[in-house]
Amino acid sequence: MTSGKKEFSLLELNACVRNTLQESLPERYWVRAEISEARIHPSGHCYLELIEKEEQSGKTVAKARATIWATTFRLLQPWFEQSTGQLFTSGIKILIQVSISFHELYGYNLTVHDIDPAYTLGDAARRRAAILQQLREEGVADMNKELTWPILPQRIAVISSPSAAGYGDFMNQIQNNSYGYQIYTVLFPAAMQGDQTEQSIIHALDRINRHEELFDGVVIIRGGGATSDLNSFDSYPLAVNVAQFPLPVITGIGHERDDTVIDMVANTRVKTPTAAALVCTKPTHMPSICRTRSAQKSVIESTGKSRRYNARPPHFHCSSNG
Repeated sequence: MTSGKKEFSLLELNACVRNTLQESLPERYWVRAEISEARIHPSGHCYLELIEKEEQSGKTVAKARATIWATTFRLLQPWFEQSTGQLFTSGIKILIQVSISFHELYGYNLTVHDIDPAYTLGDAARRRAAILQQLREEGVADMNKELTWPILPQRIAVISSPSAAGYGDFMNQIQNNSYGYQIYTVLFPAAMQGDQTEQSIIHALDRINRHEELFDGVVIIRGGGATSDLNSFDSYPLAVNVAQFPLPVITGIGHERDDTVIDMVANTRVKTPTAAALVCTKPTHMPSICRTRSAQKSVIESTGKSRRYNARPPHFHCSSNG
């Protein structure tokens, strides 16, 4: 003590803070937050950086560290991901049950004991609704739906992963369509899962857009894979690209749950890649008598909409089918 001032060592002060927190906040509490960072240690522990953002400005107004010990994380992670169809990763909003601790050396920390998947599901639905509302306000939500497919589409731009099972299913149906139509496809490879999905598909759309006159429509197919990877299809940048695309877009992403945002703005949404191929090969707007190849040629010529595709476009690997 000097000059009557009460002094603490740093350790003593931190111990006082710890004791005060334990006495004041001894229970477990449900807390809403967004995960800004999630790291899984080789030991199995999960370390989180939690934040809260101001709704209007997006400015971060609160931040805390949190830990999910391995014994708890082994139970919570698969349950959460199965319940929500989303990865337990950065960028999602969660409702978690925590206890509060303060360590003299490591500081303030939250220990996670439980999680409510219903909250995250509700937030995902709200996010999809907000994106759709923004697209409506911008007047673009229904633009792709207003486009029409030609009576007999002859050349299709396909966005998919070349190794995806869904792409193989699509091509098999195109090649063996029951009408014997000759349809050309051009694959624009894209990642259909993981962090690069959104930008990869947008890049593929940009490439197709530069050669718009060579195609009748676009098919985006996924098929298989974790449902958690569907989050990438609920993005505003991807949705606005699909909604405003100058060619009609079919989505066959291969899932049974609620539609993604790009499903909602695409010209046509089907559940599977095979169903997408059926849409491309079924002449729904043609009289039933015109189902042979000779009738196909006749109708195309009579409509005046035939494009001369004898010469394949440069710079593309184009697969001929039929």
